[in-house]
Amino acid sequence: HHIRSSQVLRAYFKNKLKLALIGQSLFGQEVYSHLRKEGHRVVGVFTVPDKDGKADPLALAAEKDGTPVFKFPRWRVKGKTIKEVVEAYRSVGAELNVLPFCTQFIPMDVIDGPKHGSIIYHPSILPRHRGASAINWTLIMGDKKAGFSVFWADDGLDTGPILLQRSCDVGPNDTVDALYNRFLFPEGIKAMVEAVQLIADGKAPRVPQPEEGATYEGIQKKENAEISWDQSAEVLHNWIRGHDKVPGAWTEINGQMVTFYGSTLLNSSVPSGEPLEIKGAKKPGLVTKNGLVLFGNDGKALMVRNLQFEDGKMIPASQYFSAGETPVVELTAEEVKVAEIIKVIWAGILSNVSVIEDSTDFFKSGASSMDVVRLVEEIRQKCGGLQLQNEDVYMATKFEDFIQKVVRKLRGEDQEAELVVDYVSKEVNEMTVKMPYQCFINGQFTDADDGKTYDTINPTDGSTICKVSYASLVDVDKAVAAAKDAFENGEWGRMNARERGRLMYRLADLLEENQEELATIEALDSGAVYTLALKTHIGMSVQTFRYFAGWCDKIQGSTIPINQARPNRNLTFTKKEPLGVCAIIIPWNYPLMMLAWKSAACLAAGNTLVLKPAQVTPLTALKFAELSVKAGFPKGVINIIPGSGGIAGQRLSEHPDIRKLGFTGSTPIGKQIMKSCAVSNLKKVSLELGGKSPLIIFNDCELDKAVRMGMGAVFFNKGENCIAAGRLFVEESIHDEFVTRVVEEIKKMKIGDPLDRSTDHGPQNHKAHLEKLLQYCEAGVKEGATLVYGGRQVQRPGFFMEPTVFTDVEDHMYLAKEESFGPIMVISKFQNGDIDGVLQRANNTEYGLASGVFTKDINKAMYVSEKLEAGTVFINTYNKTDVAAPFGGVKQSGFGKDLGEEALNEYLKTKTVTLEY
Repeated sequence: HHIRSSQVLRAYFKNKLKLALIGQSLFGQEVYSHLRKEGHRVVGVFTVPDKDGKADPLALAAEKDGTPVFKFPRWRVKGKTIKEVVEAYRSVGAELNVLPFCTQFIPMDVIDGPKHGSIIYHPSILPRHRGASAINWTLIMGDKKAGFSVFWADDGLDTGPILLQRSCDVGPNDTVDALYNRFLFPEGIKAMVEAVQLIADGKAPRVPQPEEGATYEGIQKKENAEISWDQSAEVLHNWIRGHDKVPGAWTEINGQMVTFYGSTLLNSSVPSGEPLEIKGAKKPGLVTKNGLVLFGNDGKALMVRNLQFEDGKMIPASQYFSAGETPVVELTAEEVKVAEIIKVIWAGILSNVSVIEDSTDFFKSGASSMDVVRLVEEIRQKCGGLQLQNEDVYMATKFEDFIQKVVRKLRGEDQEAELVVDYVSKEVNEMTVKMPYQCFINGQFTDADDGKTYDTINPTDGSTICKVSYASLVDVDKAVAAAKDAFENGEWGRMNARERGRLMYRLADLLEENQEELATIEALDSGAVYTLALKTHIGMSVQTFRYFAGWCDKIQGSTIPINQARPNRNLTFTKKEPLGVCAIIIPWNYPLMMLAWKSAACLAAGNTLVLKPAQVTPLTALKFAELSVKAGFPKGVINIIPGSGGIAGQRLSEHPDIRKLGFTGSTPIGKQIMKSCAVSNLKKVSLELGGKSPLIIFNDCELDKAVRMGMGAVFFNKGENCIAAGRLFVEESIHDEFVTRVVEEIKKMKIGDPLDRSTDHGPQNHKAHLEKLLQYCEAGVKEGATLVYGGRQVQRPGFFMEPTVFTDVEDHMYLAKEESFGPIMVISKFQNGDIDGVLQRANNTEYGLASGVFTKDINKAMYVSEKLEAGTVFINTYNKTDVAAPFGGVKQSGFGKDLGEEALNEYLKTKTVTLEY
């Protein structure tokens, strides 16, 4: 045992170094802790003196571990190294100096002293942005890439050879805090540890910095952060976000300095508001309910969320003109308990303050921005998961104000500003329907980046409902970036499963509360009969979200017995984890229901999504986006991008940050998508594609039911139904009677306005599809099939087609092989008793989505169901789908499942974990 322990110890410390850490801050503390975990020996920590009786986080961690800590206010005086400081440094015998975050000037005899010299972390992709304000300048200059460098220190200013670098994309509304928290902080810690190990292993490169592209910008201070207004909106936005939170970009309003925080580019139309004169600005700002809108010299706009005045007070920009103070709320007994817990947290952070009083100011008492993070996290940990933002601390710096803000947050009175939606409103169906028409990206409705729009058409009369934003490649990339950030850094990624389920239940409730409006929009945009839209299009969408909401906290892995490696034992288990950003592309026949079938499983699994509705039916998807905000879904979790498949859909299939794509549509497009997904990044794919579903009707069936169900199998939702019976095989002895009865029933169907409650059959979805169906009928007649009924456009405005019946359809004909996706019944007869023969004909297709059989003989029914090559078999029924039953096809009808527990697996990955003990 002792020999083995000794061997493990030697292996653990192999290629490990004695390190001196020189620096400070939470970043320095994390680097210190991670290096120790990796087995390196930190022989000394050199940091700044205590401030207001508070030690730096790096010093606190080192002192707790018993590591020697030295707190020097400076290392040299008048250019000469302080002898006592250098002697103290040399006494620890370091082999490498690690400077994770250092604000002091370190003399070169210390930098060059150790065997391996010194390495420094710098928050830019050197040689660009040398200097102390590198992160600020990355944003000020509008760089599309940010990152950091670990380099070998020399006697220049950030000019030493590069050891390693990492980069990330800069989002259009990223701030210094966002970049730091998302990438520079977590990835920087990993990189510092990696760099030290490379040095220990003798593998660390020294790549000279090029002079080409080298820049140096000075430290940004308050006096030179004033806004110059004669610039474009994007430049103004970059200037403001580049100074957020320190030192803060400012301007003069009504004779006093006002600092702007929380800038975003405004891509949607400018909301109404009250004008605010700003010194130097050619156009007044607008104080709106969501913030202060500012204008560039290019006519474009940006919005800032918060304002800070000279006395340090910060307010929401929307409240600039608000009169009076916010009324003080009386605390309940439970809220008093929360306040006492928070007082203890403040006392722990402000250790130099003897008593926390109502008037105690967090920052004037010595707190720093790092303490803000600590405060927010401690409150979350000790107050039942209460989620505060850093801005909440900056906007309520006195203890009594902070408690008031917390109480309002607990009561739900301090929510984000209401979502801004530019609606198209119509008085229709005895109601006012309000329809969003813009892209929905990162929690906001916004115009397409290039401003393009297209018309969405009402198929009932061919009129234009409204103009809808036509998403560009830029919009797709923005949506994916928002979804990625929400998954990796946002509240959604940290949310527990039951809370996720609660949001989905709330969304289902909102869908149900708004079902009449949603069904009306579905009728206007897709031609769905209103009564069917209520029951199926909307009703099943509600059921789907409720079903998958219940799955959120029931997704489980398993424990697996494996062979034990004696004398040790093993524990092996699996975890089911979300994939990340998922793309969903849906068809036009059931716009909301297809959205629900895929997105509910996707969200229940914990993913974020970017969804592209069909170009011709975008409106219920955009209304769904509005309701998701009301339900409380965090920004970026759900993104909706209307537009074309050739642009937006293709970009989704190629995008490297998307980990799964779910598609419902035609087989040729499905093949193209699968190819793009494979070539781009081998993303996971599920496809629900075309069908030519056979329905076999035997002579021993219940004929009345077979006629009724057979008609539904073809004409349900105007035949625009992926599982529609594409070909009916009717046994010879009942064939003629079946056809006669079908035609009699068709003549009773009312064709007309889908909003009329007595309508049975509405318009086809769009003009091009109607024309395709008419050509389909012409092809059938030319090939010799018998047109028994219909086959023509109804002579009235809109895209109406008569329900159609063809008989005498032979196996070689176009009608027998190709899907119509319309109200066209294709009937072939088969010989009495020829079960195997009709099965061979039914399976003689490359499709395999659904199928059906009508017979009273249970043995025959079960035999046929076993032999039919399809993902679903209906026996003595049809179109009977349920949210708990998996749905999907085989062969060229695709693969993967919607609905049921199996659908979750399409949006999850399995991780195997093995532990030896």
